[in-house]
Amino acid sequence: MDIELCTLETCSIDDAYIRYQPTIAGNGVYIALFGLLLVTQIIQCPVYRMWGFSGSMIAGLILEVLGYLGRILFHDDPFNFDYFLLNLISLSIGPVFFCAALYFLLGRIVVVYRGEDISRLRPRNYAIFFVSCDVIALILQSVGGALTSVAEDEASQSTGVNVMIAGLASQVAALTLFITLACEFAFRLRRRSQTGRPADAEERKDGFAAIREKRRWKVFLCAISLSTLVVYIRSIFRVVELNGGFDSELANDEVAFMVLEGAMISIMCICLTAMHPGIALQRRSRTKESGVELLETP
Repeated sequence: MDIELCTLETCSIDDAYIRYQPTIAGNGVYIALFGLLLVTQIIQCPVYRMWGFSGSMIAGLILEVLGYLGRILFHDDPFNFDYFLLNLISLSIGPVFFCAALYFLLGRIVVVYRGEDISRLRPRNYAIFFVSCDVIALILQSVGGALTSVAEDEASQSTGVNVMIAGLASQVAALTLFITLACEFAFRLRRRSQTGRPADAEERKDGFAAIREKRRWKVFLCAISLSTLVVYIRSIFRVVELNGGFDSELANDEVAFMVLEGAMISIMCICLTAMHPGIALQRRSRTKESGVELLETP
């Protein structure tokens, strides 16, 4: 019997695309949460005018809402391939945009600490390099999703999944390098501070020292660190999950999915919305006196 013609009354759940009915309550909570965060990010966008960061977060949150909507629709019809793809592609691609949001921030942190001399890359190049890596991951996952959607046999579907795994693996590799460079910068910054180098007049003049002394700046750094950790955990989970195939025990473990996918991304989005970088950095402008680009405090 064609699986598309199956219903819960005529076929076993073991014949469905995933061997369980996604919980409506749990997925409904995620839809409500991501919907609320989406509205908040849209409101924050013109307030803080951090277009790259906000655009990435908004795109990712839209995909999260669509992905969990697909899971709710999947509850009553787990044999529907369209619902399966809506869930699979949206929730696989969404975090690519959240990673891009993180990549926009490291360069700004380097600027605030005046760490150009101890940074591996120039501040602007962090975003250019890692967002380029993100684009590659996005293309691979999109192509993999497209191949899966038009697959007419198991071999073609397997090819699409493998391309998606390659995209997720490249995302993990980029995140690993990003974390390595961020940790190295933090180590070099700490070592530099231990030498007791005094802040010069230019530092005091441009206001960066005042930003670093704010409690919200420290909270912001903690939020970034936690966000990077949870999205890294999530990305590794998805590589392992997809690598085992749709019939694997992990791919059909709803608890693992809700915790290692849903909860990890929820923590990240809450951190980067409640502690929006604009709160710590504020809007950018130029002083007529020095021509130095500032991160203004309110």
